[in-house]
Amino acid sequence: MDVYLDNAATTALDPEVLEAMLPYMRALCGNPSSIHSHGRRAKVAVEKARKCVATLLNVSPAEVFFTASGTEGNNMALWGSVAASSIDHVITSSIEHHAVLQPLEKMRQAGQIQLHWVRVDAQGNLQYDHLEYLLKTNERVLVSLMHANNEIGNLNDLARIGALCQTYGAIFHTDAVQTIGHCMLDFQTLPVHLAVGSAHKFHGPQGVGLIYIRSGTQVSPIIDGGAQERNMRGGTEHVPGIVGLGKALEIAHRDMQRDHQYIQGLKDHMIQRLQTCIPGVVFHGTSAHAEASLYTILSVSLPPSDSHDMLVFNLDIQKISASVGSACTSGSHVGSHVLQALGIDQRRGAVRFSFSKYNTAEEIDYVVEQLRMLSGAPAQYKSR
Repeated sequence: MDVYLDNAATTALDPEVLEAMLPYMRALCGNPSSIHSHGRRAKVAVEKARKCVATLLNVSPAEVFFTASGTEGNNMALWGSVAASSIDHVITSSIEHHAVLQPLEKMRQAGQIQLHWVRVDAQGNLQYDHLEYLLKTNERVLVSLMHANNEIGNLNDLARIGALCQTYGAIFHTDAVQTIGHCMLDFQTLPVHLAVGSAHKFHGPQGVGLIYIRSGTQVSPIIDGGAQERNMRGGTEHVPGIVGLGKALEIAHRDMQRDHQYIQGLKDHMIQRLQTCIPGVVFHGTSAHAEASLYTILSVSLPPSDSHDMLVFNLDIQKISASVGSACTSGSHVGSHVLQALGIDQRRGAVRFSFSKYNTAEEIDYVVEQLRMLSGAPAQYKSR
């Protein structure tokens, strides 16, 4: 059996999305900036996708911009708002994605900002009282806190964070890469200034993302050299990708209730089977709590063992794709900065499983049995 459980890294392209993209990969080859008929057709496709995204997120099309990735979107939000809004202080957490942490650290080192860290508890939960203290004691502030953690699945309360930012006059940016396409987000009512998404996290194509910039929020471009995206991002638009992003988000919203229920069922099934088959198994963060975590992510902690260094590699040998943390750090020997920040015992085996609508209960049973054997659990606990 060949099992893919690394959907937080990237998801399979939905066949409906591919079908929508194909005409723009074959015959409809115009540049959206060209004024001839081929260019105009391409421009119409881009604007149709923009309107679709805007409708689904309940924002104006003028507030939606297309990027090449979630990483670019986060960099645009951070570098662009710090430059345009004269930000002096940035508040973030130690368990954000590297696409947020690394740009902020570069700004700090360059003396552009002072960086402040919101405390998180041992489960990865934000300490909102500490966030308010940091907002209260600093001025000209940007807050950058993700919606759902990409490694442990914890959900942050965007409405609560945004309300605090409103109270203290701060700009609020959220990395919503794991939740756009998986949660119904209404940015007309949520007090968020900047939000970032990526198509390949919700069965769209790789290489295309989006950033929502609330009207009135000042952001400077970080890519110059053209007037595309209303002067916000130089470079020819990735027309097939943008078409695919729009279609993927449309499908995600159309089927969200059904897919949520199905995927949560798979996750609950895995939790139950792991607890039955592997004594001492626990779960990182709040990933095992349905009401407090994203339904697509489960972060598993196995009992201490000297053999866990090769755990993900050994799963791969059994044709199971999973990860220790985010895909962006999988080639590094440093390990997960999120698990380190939570003080997780390094002797315990850590695996992130992330699910999609294409996974099955049979796959989950196979994975649990392989994990049981790799963890050294006695045969009496064999999955049945």
